[in-house]
Formats: sequence, C-alpha cells, structure tokens
Amino acid sequence: MPINLICMFLACGRKLEKSRSKPTQTRGLDRTQDPPAKVLHSFPMMGAGKEDSDEEVAAPLLYKSQRLSTERIWTLLHEAGRLKAKGNIFYREKNIRSAVSCYHRALLIIRSVDPEVTRPVKGYSPDTIEFVAEQVDVLREVQLDCYNNLAACLLQKPSVDYSRVLKYSLLVLKWRPANVKALYRAGVATLGTGNAQEAKEYFIKAHREQPNDARVRRHLQMAEEKLNLEHEREKAMCRDMFSSN
Repeated sequence: MPINLICMFLACGRKLEKSRSKPTQTRGLDRTQDPPAKVLHSFPMMGAGKEDSDEEVAAPLLYKSQRLSTERIWTLLHEAGRLKAKGNIFYREKNIRSAVSCYHRALLIIRSVDPEVTRPVKGYSPDTIEFVAEQVDVLREVQLDCYNNLAACLLQKPSVDYSRVLKYSLLVLKWRPANVKALYRAGVATLGTGNAQEAKEYFIKAHREQPNDARVRRHLQMAEEKLNLEHEREKAMCRDMFSSN
C-alpha cells in the first residue's frame, strides 16, 4: 500500500478518536452541564398518576442565579389556584384519583416559592424572591385548601389511611387553629385510630366554632359513646379483679 495512503488512514483515525472524546450536544445543551431551569409548574410530580403519592416530594428549586420576580410569583400562584379549582371539579365528579393528583401538583408549585421552605435553603436571599404581603396570603390560602381537600379525598377511599388524614388536617391547624373542616377531619382521623378522647377534644373545638354542624354533633356523640363504653369496660375489669380475690 502506498505510504501516502497509510498516512491518510492514520490521520483519519486520530480525528475520529478526538471526535469521540468530545461531549455530545443536543439543541445547544451541553450534556456535561446542568440543564437550564424550567418553568416550575411544568415539572411533573414524582410518582404522578399514583393516588398515594405524597406532596412532600422535594420541589424543583430555582438556580441561585435565577431571580423570581413579583410578576412571576403571581403567575405561579395563579397556576396553583387553577390546579386546585380543577381538583375541586374532579372531587365533585367523584374522580378522587384525579383530584388528588391536581392538589399534589398545586402543592408542589406552592412549595417551590413558599418562604417557609425557601428561606432556610442555602443560596436564597431576600432579593432572590420578590414577595409582597398579599402574595403570601394567597399562597397560604391555596396551600391550606389543598391540604384540607386532600384529607377529604382520603376519607372517600374504601380503606382510609387515618394517619395521613390527620397529617394534612394538622398542617391546616398549624396556620388556622379554628378551621372547622380541619378540626372535624382531625377528629374523624383520631377516632378512626381508636383515640376517642383526643377525637372528642377536636369535635368540641369544631362544635364551638360551628354549633349547627350536624356532622360535628354526630361524631362528637360517637366519641362520647365510645368513651362511655371504654369506661364501662374498665369498671367491669375492676369488678372482676376484686371479685376474683
């Protein structure tokens, strides 16, 4: 083979080796670098489509260099409110699975801008997220409505996870201690786990706030009846112990 042809083959081999060592690029994105930040509400929730997914999945945080303006926050809050309203429609249609999905997605957006979450995160500062007082009020209202509605959805399931119902209700009561729906559902959850005394306390608080609520009165009576039954059993056990002696 001629020497010049051999040299040509060797040169081509070196170029091919160099091209393989370079990082590939797609649409201007270097795969060796982090992808650019995306619109927050476009992120699907981990486990999306699963009814039992939890909203406490870590939210997609903004890059430290990205500034979140007041207008952008309004856009995100509007999207969260839209998802909550969509979830309410699904709930009225008895489509609990889709309702739960909407509430989780709304909470994911809220979590990504909630000052209670982002303030302790390294890299955030007061000028990274431009909040106004009204936005915090709207954020909290949407957030607590979603927690309350998630508790309501869980109570519609054939097999109720009372621990999660209580969890969501307590998250509401943290900010709204007199919220009747949260008090009522916390009472239902604790009664379902067998703690009639604590359930009675929740129902009493709810009854004080809304004396004419028939559901609250009925469950308060159920808690009192269960406590009376437990008291009678304890008395019977005591009698049996003393009679055996």
